[in-house]
Amino acid sequence: MNKMEQPASQRPPENPGPPEFFQGLRYNSISNYLKDHFGSKTIKLSIDGGFTCPNRDGSKGFGGCTFCSDSGSGEFSSDIDDQIALYYRKWPEARYIAYFQNHTNTYAPVEELRRKYFAVLADPRVSGIAIGTRPDCLPDDVLDLLEEIGRDHFLWVELGLQTIHETTAKSINRCYDLAEFDRAISELSKRNIRTVVHLILGLPGETRDMMLESVRYVASIPGLFGMKLHLMNLVKGSTMAVEIPDHVSFPDIDSYVELVTDCLEIIPPSVTIHRLTGDARRDILISPVWSFNERTILNRINDRLNLLDTWQGKRSI
Repeated sequence: MNKMEQPASQRPPENPGPPEFFQGLRYNSISNYLKDHFGSKTIKLSIDGGFTCPNRDGSKGFGGCTFCSDSGSGEFSSDIDDQIALYYRKWPEARYIAYFQNHTNTYAPVEELRRKYFAVLADPRVSGIAIGTRPDCLPDDVLDLLEEIGRDHFLWVELGLQTIHETTAKSINRCYDLAEFDRAISELSKRNIRTVVHLILGLPGETRDMMLESVRYVASIPGLFGMKLHLMNLVKGSTMAVEIPDHVSFPDIDSYVELVTDCLEIIPPSVTIHRLTGDARRDILISPVWSFNERTILNRINDRLNLLDTWQGKRSI
């Protein structure tokens, strides 16, 4: 009996291809998700809320994570009005998400947080809010505030994990352990708060297998909303640039693209992808020297996914 003669229940499953909600891509882009959710193109506005960080002010450490620049990984933040004016010329019908990006954006008394978050949400041009923070800066009163916001507004919270490996975490001065991350994920999940997790690919001392272990760990989180895979950029003004000035995370685009493709295959298709490379300004970038060309990197990732006929979640469990 050949394949066509076999009963359907006994035939091997056909290659399904990428899910339809990928909309022609081979991964679940946050841009497509937001367009579907809001009905039009939706753009993130980078906001500097004037916060610091517990491993900068001495409560846990000094100097911040070693990969951060002086601005706290928020080099593109500017005023809301200026950003909207820039985007409006090209996308007059766009909607906007206010993204509190610089440093740790839940690291303040809850009343200060309430004032700053709701001041932004009061702007009729803003359709939602995204808040970047650390797992160890989510006390119960802050979690309650986030839950309150999430009931009436579109919200997600971003946690900067970077790696699951404790030796690496110590070397980059992260100043919290994996158990703290697990606790934060559990508490956010209890409150039905969308959560996005950051991982950095190419941290000093990490092997390819170690990076994939971090991706698998995060990808296994039940109900996870999103992930960011960030290329490790060595930038001026960071501690790492002083301590390891010759560090190059990936020697060329091909080696990075191959790893990202493997990462995407093991991330469930329901997880929105918020980033697949880095975004350091060219004037502060030290290495990799090719990494400033974000569009080229994304195109190469798409090309490889197409070449291999693979997609996000093809090998996820």
